[in-house]
Amino acid sequence: MKKQSFYKNFFSIYIALVLQNVITLSVNLADNIMLGAYSETSLAGVAAVNQIQFIYQQILGALGDGLVIFGSQYWGRMQIKPMKKITAAAMHAALITGILLFVATTFFPYQAMRIFTTDVPIVEEGVRYLSIIRFTYLFFAITQILLAALRMVETVKIAFALSILTFFVNCGINSVLIFGRFGAPALGVRGAAIGTLAARIIECIILIGFMVFKEKRLRLSIRDLCQFDRILSGDYFKVTIPIVVVQGLWGLNTALQTVILGHMTAAAIAANSAASTLFMMVKSIVYGASSTASIIIGKAIGEGDRKRVMRYSGRLQKMFLAIGISGGILLYFLRIPVLSLYDLQPVTKEMANTFLMILSVVFVGMSYQMPTNNGIIRGGGSAMYVVKMDLISIWLIVIPLSFFMAFVADAPPAVVVCCLNADQIFKCVPAYLMSHYGKWIKKLTRDDMTDEKN
Repeated sequence: MKKQSFYKNFFSIYIALVLQNVITLSVNLADNIMLGAYSETSLAGVAAVNQIQFIYQQILGALGDGLVIFGSQYWGRMQIKPMKKITAAAMHAALITGILLFVATTFFPYQAMRIFTTDVPIVEEGVRYLSIIRFTYLFFAITQILLAALRMVETVKIAFALSILTFFVNCGINSVLIFGRFGAPALGVRGAAIGTLAARIIECIILIGFMVFKEKRLRLSIRDLCQFDRILSGDYFKVTIPIVVVQGLWGLNTALQTVILGHMTAAAIAANSAASTLFMMVKSIVYGASSTASIIIGKAIGEGDRKRVMRYSGRLQKMFLAIGISGGILLYFLRIPVLSLYDLQPVTKEMANTFLMILSVVFVGMSYQMPTNNGIIRGGGSAMYVVKMDLISIWLIVIPLSFFMAFVADAPPAVVVCCLNADQIFKCVPAYLMSHYGKWIKKLTRDDMTDEKN
């Protein structure tokens, strides 16, 4: 692929994925703005529940990433039947995860909330939200795996269209039910949960319709999703389990930020919610780069051209640096106008402003190391390297240091936020060394699947 074709292919996938993530996270931002205007206690309660959703989303994301990494190599060889079988394995795992989370939040809602905060009013608001939002888990699981299957075959525009639909449905229902407009009851957090549930159901139904009537590359059917191939499922989980570990640790690490800050002051958890929502939106730029790199690298490995894979890796890393610098500047200048939309106490708003200035610097390092590690190295088949690096950086450095600063040194929340995000900077070094000098390119496909074309 010539440079012009490479960049055209990259941006055709990348822009659609970034816009999808931005619109999806805009729903959370709109929810936070509306709930912040309704009640800071409601905002804090929903923020705590969203940490559960975030961990769940990381696990589903890992199952989807494993599908893309593994399946894109078969896509490079144009072998469709193995891709259908590993999609079925991913769907089974996602549904089991969703069922387990639904059961846990049904029978232990208060215990789940107290993990993140001990403030009784916040816990009560969170439980009200959780009582409805738990019904979204299975719909969300189906949607995420089907979208990953489409990314595997480089079909991404439908995800963007769905995210726009979700935005308008969710925001429309929320604006009516949170505040009780147009004669509707003012339901507060329950209204926000109903809006999200309606959006999840609609997007799932539309996506299934697209897969049945419009999609032409994978041609996935319900029968395909009911099959089980022991060999390919084993190959899939061998690739995916390390990714689940990494994503789960990352989700738990992010949730622990709420735990640590939430046990410091009530203002800290509200400020972190406001700051992290905007940060997550800008971070969509990074997630889009990681996903796109994984698709491109995996397909190139499947085509069997190692030199091309290394050439692509070099081009991608230069782009990651440019994206990081641009995104950091964007986050820095967006912080003031976005925070002005929140109806927060002056102390809370100032704390959120400080958090965002810190995160604008963190973003530059994150934009290089995350897509290099998760997109290039992990997409190249070396997931265990990323597992080991995250185990060391998060659990041996970041979490112990953050707990010490928060509960022993009694450091200000801004210092704790710096500690919680320090790994985004120092992981740039091993990412560079491994991608340039390490053996990270691994073939994941089986040669005995050459007859599995259709």
